[in-house]
Amino acid sequence: MPISEYLRNIRAKIGHDYVFMPGVAAVVFNHEGKILLQRSRDSGLWGIIGGTPDPGEPPAEAAVREIYEETSVRARVDRLVGVFTEVHTHYPNGDIVQYVGIVFVCHAVEGEPRINDDESHAVGFYDPNTLPDDLLARHRFYIELAIQNRREAYYFFDGKMNQ
Repeated sequence: MPISEYLRNIRAKIGHDYVFMPGVAAVVFNHEGKILLQRSRDSGLWGIIGGTPDPGEPPAEAAVREIYEETSVRARVDRLVGVFTEVHTHYPNGDIVQYVGIVFVCHAVEGEPRINDDESHAVGFYDPNTLPDDLLARHRFYIELAIQNRREAYYFFDGKMNQ
């Protein structure tokens, strides 16, 4: 997974040590109510689209950018699902990161999903009732919250996030 110049500079100073940083993720629906997923090259697991904002970049804009960069789908942000402290992520290169995940509900407005970068093995829209078994547990949780369509955002840490 490519990292920003900003994070590359931090990593040059601290190596693979733990970093606490913002992250964005998007539960993207198409006009049929299907959800956009990607199979990660890092873990081999399915998940929603996400990434990290560039310094100074608003989180909603970062989510829209990440969706396009990873899948070639243009999307709009509809609302905030919530803000979550996620579990530590251990990347194959040894980097350790813990994200404050800012999760949005988005809708696809243009484009068909395709692998648009080197982060995915596969991308596509999936019926929410038949999601892949090997979907990240916290992403399944985010999808469940997005489908509930609540006006209020979630902002708690839940045991379901530990999976």
